[in-house]
Amino acid sequence: MMQVSTRLEGVGEYYFSQKLREIDNMNKAGKAVINLGIGSPDLPPHPDVIKTLSEEAAKPNTHAYQNYKGSPVLRNAISGWYKKWYEVELNPDTEILPLIGSKEGIMHICMTYLGKGDRVLIPNPGYPTYRSAATIAGATVVEYLLAEEKNWFPDLEQLEKTDLNKVKLMFINYPHMPTGQLPDMDMFKKLVGFARKYNILIVHDNPYSFILNKEPASLLSIEGAKKVAIELNSFSKSHNMAGWRVGMLCGAKERIDEILRFKSNMDSGMFLPVQLAAAKALELDRDWFDGLNIVYEKRRLKVFDLLKLLGCSYNKDQAGMFVWASVPGNYQSGYELSDAVLKDANVFITPGGIFGSAGNDYVRVSLCTTETRIEDAIKRIKN
Repeated sequence: MMQVSTRLEGVGEYYFSQKLREIDNMNKAGKAVINLGIGSPDLPPHPDVIKTLSEEAAKPNTHAYQNYKGSPVLRNAISGWYKKWYEVELNPDTEILPLIGSKEGIMHICMTYLGKGDRVLIPNPGYPTYRSAATIAGATVVEYLLAEEKNWFPDLEQLEKTDLNKVKLMFINYPHMPTGQLPDMDMFKKLVGFARKYNILIVHDNPYSFILNKEPASLLSIEGAKKVAIELNSFSKSHNMAGWRVGMLCGAKERIDEILRFKSNMDSGMFLPVQLAAAKALELDRDWFDGLNIVYEKRRLKVFDLLKLLGCSYNKDQAGMFVWASVPGNYQSGYELSDAVLKDANVFITPGGIFGSAGNDYVRVSLCTTETRIEDAIKRIKN
């Protein structure tokens, strides 16, 4: 019998991959499940972005293999975008690497820097892909706990009391997913100092900075950050381009060159019309983000009503396209509440425990559906 590689030991199928099959089977049985779990934007990109894709794809000379470092048009657009919104100077020729989605970048980073015997700091709760990518790369995962009473920030004093030997990477993510916690500059400064002190490369995953947040922030805006940090960003949430698979990695030239050594052996570049359309998306002004957030704010108010109905408590100042909420005491965990709502109301909300043990007492509700669908979910739960 064929055996899978040992690198997959401890790595299961992605939770949502499994759950979507279960929901699909329920729908085939006539349940018509309302899915409030996954953060896949249901709104389209700006019309000018779609128009650019269509026009460029119709040209006869845009279908060849592309530069492994991406089109200069896209890299220049990313550089200008970072300067405009984050006040970060990036050299488009040396400090930017376009990605086929930032999830790809997480894997590339792990495969570039991690191997057997290396250790990596992973947030709990946090995005599950950090753990799985590090595990596949052969590293040992070391969790650092995030707690609501500490604003879901890393407790660096506690971390310094632990064994940081052989720790090479630390993943962070603010605005944080799943909790929606916003960053502050003091926390970013402390993280840069921590990384410098212990020779750790910080990987900041930053796809949510424009959603329900008026002050987008980048870790790279902190003095000296490029020496100890790289940043991932994405078009998926900020520009409704999740299925387009366009992201970016930003950092010092040395880091970009190192990661490109791995990435260039994994793909042959991104479709040029997609890159040119992505560059067009980065030209959008504040009106685009304001319009997007008006929609999400209305949906969030409806989700607040749904969570009140379930007896959950939550922070109203969260950013991102989800609401994170603690479950009431009559449920032992977010899994129990999620299962009950799915079974009794045919509504799916995400159990917080999939993001780590520190999320066991929480649930997460997505804003990526219409107000009408959220209202329908409320009616089902009431009934």
